[in-house]
Amino acid sequence: MRVHHLNCGTMRPVGGKLVDGRPGLFRRAELICHCLLLETDNGLVLVETGVGTPTVTRPAEWLGAGFVRLVHPDSDDDLSATTQIRKLGFDPADVRDIVLTHLDLDHAGGLVDFPQARVHVHDRELQALEKPIDRKEASRYRKVQFSHGPLWRSYRADGEPWFGFDAVRELEGVPDVLIIPLAGHTRGHAGVAVDTGDGWLLNAGDAVFHGGELERKPHIPLALGFFESYMQTEKTARLDNQRRLRELVSNNGAEVTVFAAHDATAFERLSQRSRL
Repeated sequence: MRVHHLNCGTMRPVGGKLVDGRPGLFRRAELICHCLLLETDNGLVLVETGVGTPTVTRPAEWLGAGFVRLVHPDSDDDLSATTQIRKLGFDPADVRDIVLTHLDLDHAGGLVDFPQARVHVHDRELQALEKPIDRKEASRYRKVQFSHGPLWRSYRADGEPWFGFDAVRELEGVPDVLIIPLAGHTRGHAGVAVDTGDGWLLNAGDAVFHGGELERKPHIPLALGFFESYMQTEKTARLDNQRRLRELVSNNGAEVTVFAAHDATAFERLSQRSRL
């Protein structure tokens, strides 16, 4: 399997190092939308979609005016998954399957660009979209992003153990890709693990917001940590899954590479490694 690392959406909120942990306070921070394009024996698989092409021409409608004011997403078609897939020499129509960690607007916004693809997601996440339990849960999902009628394939919380995690499922028709329940950020949040043939890659989505949370002494920039707590749906589950992710990195870091979806530093490191 060949893995391509794509950034399908850059967000630039104020706060500098208080948000992304990099030097400099009086600047805009940089958060990215880390997606994977997988070349498999069964065709192309996209893990996450980023914000989608409608962000280029109608960002407020697609992402919400409040989100646009808060994070200042780049309106750059070169960042869209479709453009990057074409630059790699593929046709976006050849993406047969999409796997999502969850359905927040910056992860699922590009679904509309691949209407023919099957969309794999945790069952509880699909329930949250279709039957939110309260106004806060309903507000996090942009219904306009799903109005084209995605071809859903959902997975219940049962399966096999995997490096200390339970109820891990192999995806139907997608070899070497697993969906791992990691509830907390949303009630149906999941990680997506890819067997590259040279070790595992685990996109932890928003189970962690910053690479520092995976270290033995976890840390996160102040403003980003506040936002992470504000956006959580299930605090106990989130903290428990973060603990297990740290244990995974500590005990099996040579076999499994874990990354947070919005960590620009991890994206730069992994994308550079994949080109070597």
